[in-house]
Amino acid sequence: MVDINIDEINKKISNPTKEFASLKGFEIISENLVYKIYDLFGRNALLSMLYQIGKGTSEIITKRIKEKYKKDVFELEEAFQILLEELKDFYSVQIKDVEISKDKIRLIIENRCFLREPIKDRERLKYGKAFCRINKGYFETAFTDLTKIKKVDINFLENDEKKDVCIEELVFYLND
Repeated sequence: MVDINIDEINKKISNPTKEFASLKGFEIISENLVYKIYDLFGRNALLSMLYQIGKGTSEIITKRIKEKYKKDVFELEEAFQILLEELKDFYSVQIKDVEISKDKIRLIIENRCFLREPIKDRERLKYGKAFCRINKGYFETAFTDLTKIKKVDINFLENDEKKDVCIEELVFYLND
């Protein structure tokens, strides 16, 4: 019969929760989740799933915003400010440039989002690629839900390592 000293084993394996590397665990799971879905279901299914995750999250937040402000439709500037105020724990956005034409408004933004850190240390995750579809689904849905604008695109343009942000375009189509 084997003699097991539970107290001795527990001392050796003790790990107070304050020492957990939660973000590191999230990074590992996220990278593997993305590539397991890709391997099992293909690129289109992966992109669709990640987009839908962002969209679903957006629907919850925009519902809360509409209830909080007791209105269903916001002007674009108002929606932009309210949305980013609601998301200040997850996003830091700065507008770099604005282009306005009769059919669209194009904002060039610097975006530092909650996905940036998990992507940074994962070899297979890249800025502006599959994992970022979560943000695409989120922002496109949020702005169409909160405004009269029916078509919105957010697109990755480049990674600015010096500023630690993604440069993106946010396009609001006014006549769609």
